[in-house]
Amino acid sequence: MATIKTAISIEKDLFDRVNELAEELQMPRSQVFVLAVQEFLDRHQNRAMLETLDDVYADGLDQSEEAYREAVLRRHRRLVEGEW
Repeated sequence: MATIKTAISIEKDLFDRVNELAEELQMPRSQVFVLAVQEFLDRHQNRAMLETLDDVYADGLDQSEEAYREAVLRRHRRLVEGEW
């Protein structure tokens, strides 16, 4: 995969913290930035997916889904009864 060099401006305190972490993890500072950006993008994607799922289920369960849910809960209660 091709890499691209870039320059960013960050506060010195944050830069120092990144340097400390890079030293602790024994990895290049640039790799810490890459991992941080990847994690941020993953979180954003997960948040967008959750919002989509929330929209899909916003109207609640239909009757057959609710009946199935209740049956599963009853079965689960029977399975764990007396376990705790």
